[in-house]
Amino acid sequence: MTAARKLAILHTEASRGWGGQEIRILTEAAGMIARGHRVMLACPGDARIFREATRFKVPAVELPLGRKKPGAVFELRRWLAGQKFDVINSHSSTDTWLVALARLMLLAPPPLVRTRHISAAVPRNLATGWLYRRATSRVVTTGEALRTQLIRDNGLDPNRVISVPTGIDPAHFQPGDRLLARKLLNLPADGELIGIVATLRSWKGHRFLFDALRRVERPNARLVVVGDGPQRSPLFRLAADLDILDRVVFAGNQNDVAPWLRALDVFALPSYANEGVPQALLQAMMTGLACVTTAAGAIGEVAQNELTALVVPMQDAGGLAKALARLLDDAELRHRLGDTAREAVRARHSLEAMLDRMEVVFSLAARG
Repeated sequence: MTAARKLAILHTEASRGWGGQEIRILTEAAGMIARGHRVMLACPGDARIFREATRFKVPAVELPLGRKKPGAVFELRRWLAGQKFDVINSHSSTDTWLVALARLMLLAPPPLVRTRHISAAVPRNLATGWLYRRATSRVVTTGEALRTQLIRDNGLDPNRVISVPTGIDPAHFQPGDRLLARKLLNLPADGELIGIVATLRSWKGHRFLFDALRRVERPNARLVVVGDGPQRSPLFRLAADLDILDRVVFAGNQNDVAPWLRALDVFALPSYANEGVPQALLQAMMTGLACVTTAAGAIGEVAQNELTALVVPMQDAGGLAKALARLLDDAELRHRLGDTAREAVRARHSLEAMLDRMEVVFSLAARG
């Protein structure tokens, strides 16, 4: 499905980090451009998303959106006054506030759509109530659990809150030759590889995964950590303290994680907070990997215990270790979970499905 009317869409992002949120913004923007819409990104010039926009072929403009300052509001207002957009889609708290305030000074401001990527609670006060009820046309969440949370806890109109999980390209994230992938990535051909793809943030649960690896009594099992972030140094120290440093591969950020996923036997994401439906988990499932995860945020919408994944309690290294060992010991279970997960993600979380739903959201907002 494509919208009858082609839209001019502005995405704003204050974050200087790099993870699933920023990748979704650029992937969605590129998809909309391919469908004939005019799309632009506004963000701080020192943000990684500004640099990465070129790789995704998304036009980007540098604006001071990184901090909530009056000067930033006025500069944004001056810039918007010379532009013509049908809708603005904000993604973090800071840029949402700056856009909302700048709109107050425009004669014909574009409607604002706010996307909530994480499950952290939204404050319940008058200012935030105005932001979500009056300043925004629609609120998009990356999972139904996040949508329910906003309606229940913040009193938002259910008709204005829409769940649109991140979409995954099934043509790119396909199962492949595991041994060939390991050879190309210089990973060990023998033994078993457990992997995680996530920004190195505390709530992703890496430290519990490290502890679980220590408990798994399989000396040939190794952990591949794809991603970077503020917990990099603490995790290095933790691996050394647990005496597993020789069993952990710190791969850093990767522009394309698909080959890394194809090299794995098992995928793990032991998050305990701030999740929608995680993009990396969907990618792993689309690749046909058996996954171990938790029920944080909206993960339960895709990870159904014993059907599409093994779901363990949050912050429980022992339970995580048992689930990993079970998968490593049972090839039939790995294949069954991987096949079921791939079919479930293909049916409900394709890239095209996400673009279809976001087109509807933007079209409704643009119509008022």
